Amino acid sequence: MEMAINIHSSSSSSFSLINPKPPLLTKQLFGSSFTLSSFPNTSKTTSTSSLRCRRSRFSFHSPIKCSVSTEASTTEKRSQMMRRGDIRNIAIVAHVDHGKTTLVDAMLKQSKVFRDNQFVQERIMDSNDIERERGITILSKNTSITYKDTKINIIDTPGHSDFGGEVERILNMVEGVLLVVDSVEGPMPQTRFVLKKALEFGHAVVVVVNKIDRPSARPDFVINSTFELFIELNATDEQCDFQSIYASGIKGKAGLSPDDLAEDLGPLFEAIMRCIPGPCIDKDGALQMLATNIEYDEHKGRIAIGRLHAGVLQKGMDVRVCTSEDSCRFGKVSELFVYEKFIRVPATKVEAGDICAVCGIEDIQIGETIADKAFGKPLPSIRVEEPTVKMAFSINTSPFVGREGKYVTSRNLRDRLYRELERNLAMKVEDGETADTFVVSGRGTLHITILIENMRREGYEFMVGPPKVINKKVDDKVLEPYEIATVEVPEEHMGAVVELLGRRRGQMFDMQGVGSEGTTLLKYKIPTRGLLGLRNAILTASRGTAILNTIFDSYGPWAGDIITRDQGSLVAFEDGASTSYALASSQDRGQMFIRPGAGVYKGQIVGIHQRTGDLSLNVCKKKAATNVRSNKEQTVVLDTPLDYSLDDCIEYIQEDELVEVTPSSIRMCKNPKLAKKTR
Repeated sequence: MEMAINIHSSSSSSFSLINPKPPLLTKQLFGSSFTLSSFPNTSKTTSTSSLRCRRSRFSFHSPIKCSVSTEASTTEKRSQMMRRGDIRNIAIVAHVDHGKTTLVDAMLKQSKVFRDNQFVQERIMDSNDIERERGITILSKNTSITYKDTKINIIDTPGHSDFGGEVERILNMVEGVLLVVDSVEGPMPQTRFVLKKALEFGHAVVVVVNKIDRPSARPDFVINSTFELFIELNATDEQCDFQSIYASGIKGKAGLSPDDLAEDLGPLFEAIMRCIPGPCIDKDGALQMLATNIEYDEHKGRIAIGRLHAGVLQKGMDVRVCTSEDSCRFGKVSELFVYEKFIRVPATKVEAGDICAVCGIEDIQIGETIADKAFGKPLPSIRVEEPTVKMAFSINTSPFVGREGKYVTSRNLRDRLYRELERNLAMKVEDGETADTFVVSGRGTLHITILIENMRREGYEFMVGPPKVINKKVDDKVLEPYEIATVEVPEEHMGAVVELLGRRRGQMFDMQGVGSEGTTLLKYKIPTRGLLGLRNAILTASRGTAILNTIFDSYGPWAGDIITRDQGSLVAFEDGASTSYALASSQDRGQMFIRPGAGVYKGQIVGIHQRTGDLSLNVCKKKAATNVRSNKEQTVVLDTPLDYSLDDCIEYIQEDELVEVTPSSIRMCKNPKLAKKTR
């Protein structure tokens, strides 16, 4: 079919058709049916006329559906705005473990970023040690590929709700997102969060149904659920008309139909080119770049990363750094980098629309604008949602202080915590009641735990208290944060999990079966207090088979008292080294945390009491050496001690307990200031 469309910018745009057909035109494109909506009356068409791809009401295949205007709008033309066709800026967003980073791996490999004989590890973008150990993305990272002479800047974002602040910032740098959804689980709590933010920015969305090769994949259900989610989040008609791509990230395949995948990710790249618009820029305007991320290099110092909104940035250029209209200072760009393939490449000039890294401005902060020295104006600053959980950090006061750590003073601790605020916008730090105590607030316990883990690896030694929720007071009423908890659990363990969540003031609002694997998906609205220590309890109740996901929902009325732990602690009452003889009798009282020969001190928690209340024990007692020859040697059989990680310890401790964190050890102890009487 031969067709030509002429779009005029005048107030009465017109269309001229060669070989005209009836108003509804259908054509096969990339193996799927594609529909052009009936053309509007020429007398009513304005200069915003655009070609939009729509769903065909007569076709049930995966249509090419994207609502990207091919012409600049009137407002853009007035301000000399234009779209760059040689660049695409996209963020890959999804719920945790839905395959974002694995999909980026496949995109990089198929774009020939690496040599054919080059060894490439899995999850290339997870370069941080903690990310590799935990198998999650914590920090967003930039890379780029080239497809058909078009540069595609890709930003891999975290999937865990505690790192939602990273996602919120990154959405300032892009024009569209790839929303990755698991082919079995469908939209999850974090899917809702990241999609809501993307829709608020007005970004184009391409939905990627990943892991389509799973045996219990249900693509139709996932697409319908995702569409319903778009409707719930008040998406526009154009945003609801999203493009669906089915993919297997680990195999590097994608297609427009779940049963017909191409041998590579070609359909995905085509969808990005077609459905994600190029950056809208003011090429000849005054320089503007928002610092969206900050990195640090030992040689180059602070590096500001962001997208250039207007003008041209050059190496050696004098610029103005603005926080607001009234707060500006001057600086100079010493070095300039752009992202090419997997590395940062030096550049002498960057044009508006591209993502770049700027060196030379030592005191730049996230949210500040690098602007033209003479005519520059600041862009709107970045705002993220408020934290919901806080923890107290203090210097180490145990008898073992200074044995393992390099930085142990309150000044070291204070400097490190306030330095974290420079790049972690979703975190807050305040001075505590005493000079050696600091209150750190974050989006969740994992958000703060990652900071603790980073600090201990850097050589810091300190103590942290139990996590507490941040309440609000409105009209003399106490409101506390509530979260949506989604639990995927096998049917045989469902009763124990439901009982556990009920005891923690959780209210179930949805229950459904998942695929053919015999699992049930439970959805609860539960106070954040009830989630503290819940993960381990659910794993115990379900024999390690349940999967718990949570995301902040809203503030609501105080739910009442919640008991998060039924058992007390076993506490050492003298300093020394533990012995097999003492541990053999102590393990009858509960489960132990320590092995023979471990150094302990008075007040250290050495185990979990099998009953409520704490119990003091002597784990350093030695067997009397009298009359040795007349007694036969006894064989001591000890149970394997519990090996609690940092996350486990923070979930375990209660109001009167602390976690001692050092580069080599993680111990728990009673807080000497709040110690209860032990029997």
